[in-house]
Amino acid sequence: MTGVVRCAVVRYYGVGMLVLKTTFGSFGCLLVGFFLTCGVLGCGKSNPKADAPSGPQAFPVKVLMVQAQTVPESTDYLATLKSRNASALQPQVEGQVIKIFVHSGQRVDAGTPILEIDPLKQQATVSNQEANYKSKQATLELNRIELERRKKLFAAGVISRAELDQAQGVYDSSKADVDALEASIREQKVQLHYYTVNAPTSGMIGDIPIHIGDRVTTQTLLTTLDHGGALEAYVYVPAEKSANVRMGMSIDVLDEAGKPMTRARVDFISPHVDTGTQTLLLKATIPNTEQKFRNDQQVHARIIWSEHKVPMIPVTAVSRLSGKIFAFVAEGQGQQAVARQRVIQVGDLVGNDYVVLQGIQPGDRIIVSNLQLLIDGMPVIPQS
Repeated sequence: MTGVVRCAVVRYYGVGMLVLKTTFGSFGCLLVGFFLTCGVLGCGKSNPKADAPSGPQAFPVKVLMVQAQTVPESTDYLATLKSRNASALQPQVEGQVIKIFVHSGQRVDAGTPILEIDPLKQQATVSNQEANYKSKQATLELNRIELERRKKLFAAGVISRAELDQAQGVYDSSKADVDALEASIREQKVQLHYYTVNAPTSGMIGDIPIHIGDRVTTQTLLTTLDHGGALEAYVYVPAEKSANVRMGMSIDVLDEAGKPMTRARVDFISPHVDTGTQTLLLKATIPNTEQKFRNDQQVHARIIWSEHKVPMIPVTAVSRLSGKIFAFVAEGQGQQAVARQRVIQVGDLVGNDYVVLQGIQPGDRIIVSNLQLLIDGMPVIPQS
């Protein structure tokens, strides 16, 4: 084969095809094109490892190490706080209330007026007796004059001894009437002071159940006067719980949000169940140095039956599906962690955490973020 072969590779398109420009001799150019094509195709073989499909990317999640926490087994009841140093105020007279000088919760000193009962009837009684007293005094004076006159007549021998003794008896009777009436007036005047009820000692006024216009008797409770100090919590437990009651068990007094304010111990258990209410009375001494509580206040009390340690997980780590409760746990797998979905059982909600009864153990790494994006076995990057 003769001739000059001039071949030029014009362009390579990446598909194993060469475009050759031929000047002389087509066969020679075809050979050159063949070898060049084979060389290009041979050089273009890819790395099998590089072309292998890569696995799913690990997903970053926040995890929390599960720890066993002390959780009480408890029941909430309504309790009444009663002061050990409170006195009940009752009137010593009957009548209609016309004035109330204080309000509940007010601190008063000894002798401070609390309320006033209408004294008009009593005042009229005193005035009537005073008028009668003056009449009796006038009669006494006449009897005294008559007695003196008869004494002189008897000394002169004009009258007999019997007439003198009769005058003496009339005078003594009249004087006794005057003395008795005078004593009655003093009593009625003292009684008149009772129509204004005063504080016997200093302290804090309790509830005032009566109103202006109410009629009160000596058996009516006007209010209570608390002198301060510790209080007693009266808690009535259902009879079926009486077997679990014991001396020294804890009672928490709760605030409006349900958080414990103070803890006390049961120091009294009634020996009998109330047959009317089927309840058992418990008492616990509540310290009140900061005056947080008041006499006759009703509060929520939590009786702690027992305490035990259990694992707890946040509410945000729990998901529900088809009536079951699930949680994701980050488990190690070689150099990588994966999310494992577990069916769990939860108990009471304490604050923002669930008590876990089954499915989670202390030491597990619970996933608390991006739960809706996870599937069982998915690679994750745990972040504390």
